[in-house]
Amino acid sequence: MMHVVKMKKKVIEVIRKSVVATCFYTGLLFAQLPNSITSADAFPIYAQQAYPNPREANGRIVCANCHLAQKPVELETPQAVLPNEVFETVVKIPYDTAQKQILGNGKKGGLNVGAVLVLPEGFKLAPKNTLSEELKAKTKSVYVTPYSPKQENILVVGPIAGEKNQEITFPILSPDPKKDKGVYFLKYPLYVGGNRGRAQVNPTGDKTNNNALLAKGTGKITGIDQNEKGVIVKIEDTNGKVLEQSIPAEYSVTVKKGDLVRQDQQLTLDPNVGGFGQTEREIVLQDPNRIIGFIGFSVLTMLTQTMLVLKKKQFEKVQAAEMNF
Repeated sequence: MMHVVKMKKKVIEVIRKSVVATCFYTGLLFAQLPNSITSADAFPIYAQQAYPNPREANGRIVCANCHLAQKPVELETPQAVLPNEVFETVVKIPYDTAQKQILGNGKKGGLNVGAVLVLPEGFKLAPKNTLSEELKAKTKSVYVTPYSPKQENILVVGPIAGEKNQEITFPILSPDPKKDKGVYFLKYPLYVGGNRGRAQVNPTGDKTNNNALLAKGTGKITGIDQNEKGVIVKIEDTNGKVLEQSIPAEYSVTVKKGDLVRQDQQLTLDPNVGGFGQTEREIVLQDPNRIIGFIGFSVLTMLTQTMLVLKKKQFEKVQAAEMNF
């Protein structure tokens, strides 16, 4: 019996650690705001050590494990870049700024946004001294960091205020194949994940308060009483025992007196207004010699075509003169 209990404890511990590892992004975002987040500060380091790549083998970015709702995200990037070139990649995270979310303290507030950008090997965050004045102005209020010292091609940002940052600019420096022998002049994929709002699952694996509240028992609702903090829903089971469940004022109650409810049935609307999305694009690392060769070939082709046209006109004039003679 004791052996079974120990085995159960080990299984629970493994599941808890697995959830923490896959929810690294939530913890990583929380770590950048240590003054406003209290319970998740310790998880980013643990998650980064346990999960070095935020993109799973099936292509999904692990942020989706905590941010359960799906929302759109857009990625704008140049079609092609030259070696050792600084360019910008823009991640768009659209949402209705009039919407408010339930914060960790139970009150309602604005939404934050965050993003993770997975670049090809060799691409990295551009140093500040290489940025143009225009690019410096675009990235002034955004703090972009590499995911880890060994993963410079993976960049993260957030959480930052969503009202002013629905478009996040990443300054990127392309690699030079002449200096980096592991990089070639090819077409490469870029992956991005962006979220707005709080997650539904904590790094510890338990649910946040950003979820619909569920009935704690089965029975008939005999009362919904208002108080200064919200409402108290009274559920009477078949044995006549009354269960009182407190619901904060920030939630919208969907049941009414006399309704029959089952355990774990929703008593409120889902308060979540945020969500996570991911997309991908392709970028070509272009060889300057190819461009020079293409321009030379185009000029040569145009000159050849022009000479053929002139020669044809000359031949037509000779033919006309011979016929008149």
